[in-house]
Amino acid sequence: MLHIRYLVNKHAAQLITENEHHIGWHELCRTCKEAGQDVSINTTNTLTMPWWSFLSIRGPINRIRKKHRLPLTADEEATRLLRLSVARENTYRRAQEGYEEYTLEDVKSLLLERGFQRQLTPQQLRNVARLGSLPSGATFSVPGAGKTTEALALYCLKKAENTRLLIVAPKNAFAAWEETLEICMPESPKVVRLRGGSRAVNQALLSNPHIMVITYQQLSNVLPEVASYLSTVPFYMYLDESHRIKRGNDGVYGRAVLSLSHLPEQKLIMSGTPLPNSTADLISQFNFLYPEVKTDSESVIEYIRPVYVRTTKNELGLPNPIYSVTPVQMSPAQRRLYNLMRDEELRQAEIFLARDRNKLRSMGRSALRLLQVASNPSLLVNSDFKHHELLKDVLLEGDSPKINYVCVRARQLASEGKKVIIWSTFVESIEQIATRLSDLGADYIHGGVDSGSEEDSDTREAKIKRFHYDPNCFVLVANPAAAGEGISLHTVCHHAIYVDRSYNAAHFLQSVDRIHRLGLSPDIETHVELVIAPDSIDQSVERRLSDKINRMSQVLNDPSIMIEPEYADEEIESGFSEQDILDFINHLRGE
Repeated sequence: MLHIRYLVNKHAAQLITENEHHIGWHELCRTCKEAGQDVSINTTNTLTMPWWSFLSIRGPINRIRKKHRLPLTADEEATRLLRLSVARENTYRRAQEGYEEYTLEDVKSLLLERGFQRQLTPQQLRNVARLGSLPSGATFSVPGAGKTTEALALYCLKKAENTRLLIVAPKNAFAAWEETLEICMPESPKVVRLRGGSRAVNQALLSNPHIMVITYQQLSNVLPEVASYLSTVPFYMYLDESHRIKRGNDGVYGRAVLSLSHLPEQKLIMSGTPLPNSTADLISQFNFLYPEVKTDSESVIEYIRPVYVRTTKNELGLPNPIYSVTPVQMSPAQRRLYNLMRDEELRQAEIFLARDRNKLRSMGRSALRLLQVASNPSLLVNSDFKHHELLKDVLLEGDSPKINYVCVRARQLASEGKKVIIWSTFVESIEQIATRLSDLGADYIHGGVDSGSEEDSDTREAKIKRFHYDPNCFVLVANPAAAGEGISLHTVCHHAIYVDRSYNAAHFLQSVDRIHRLGLSPDIETHVELVIAPDSIDQSVERRLSDKINRMSQVLNDPSIMIEPEYADEEIESGFSEQDILDFINHLRGE
């Protein structure tokens, strides 16, 4: 006998046998350990695993049960969830066959009947009709195409009177959800932000909110409180910037999200960059949508293809950005320092290669140090850096050539009346550049700049407003990790300069999209300038970003993602994958 229980507090499946010596039980335990995730064998006759993980190997479990003729029972809640899972899997199979529940006219008339105020574009109408036919789907439309509007239209189209909506999103996207809801569904209950500690979240949930927004980090901190509330009501669950769960059960964000994946009636993932490193990034996102359908890195593209929609930049009529690469040579002392550090890091990498490939993950810190040396060696002053005499020689040469070039270029653009956004990975570089360009009204945004009122001059909202409307503010300096999402600058700024970039393709593409998005006039050119130090890690970063972006372009069938920089002349820990490491090591070797 095999019995299945659903553990409400843990959102887990518990498998129990009456005979722990049965050969079928041993085969079942082995299969769960090999194919499932986060499996624990509590006693000799009890096995526990997350419910979503159990659903993913439901097929093999059933085959073993039938093979060994193990009778099956399940408690009431487990039975209900299993039936729901079967229904979702059947709907997914119909989606593979192209089943459409709604016509475009159906969507238009139903949204009008239910008070949806914003008129959808043809692409949005197409996408909502497709997503409406699915219990779980994805919109991978480019930034500016109106994914938030699509998501709210889907909610309006399918919800019942008491259906709740939980939106998991980066903090800087909260305002966009609130503003778009006000435009699209002005009669709807307002968005409730779930923030603060568990007590504050509990207090917010006591108001019985209909539409809630929470960050990925906060969800993982208050998961029991949120899950307890949602378990009592029908709800939809949306993941904004869903690539943030790409680590799946191995990451804090992914583990929290996946633990709830069997509960929503409708699920939607949203990202313009759904696979920032590789196709493996899609697995956890698909697991959230359809935990019942087992997939892996080899099959995930084909599995997700029937359930995602995408509006491309070409469909929006956006001309491609004009990319250019400007080589800036290191100073003599900077080059000596860089070569010395490259040799040291290579020796360390060779040791790792010989002993334990898993330790190569620590190479991310090595790559970060070389990025600092190539762009701005002064970043090493307050670190545990050991080559003080050589660093002193570098600093005596003045600001790094990259910093000097970027400041000169910003002044040139300002003299022509053009605003520019300058991007850097490093906080100190951001503030240093903003200080040097203070006479141009330069301001900055990084992770240390809080959100808040536009009336408070130190908030990111106030800085963005000033960049938009102050004619004397020509420069904004920012970090893609902090400002690559949730802001639009395309109405006033058409030039971006990158002092440096990380291996994170999502950060790069999203930062470009701050000035290249829907609403641009066809006659406006968007210029993206990449400042690269020849014979440095910059070129490794360039290769890997190009590979990732081109791969994403192929998967999403969207050539507008592809980047082909124009070179100025003949010379030329974040998102760090195994392929990035190997390319970085090749750079250290001089290959």
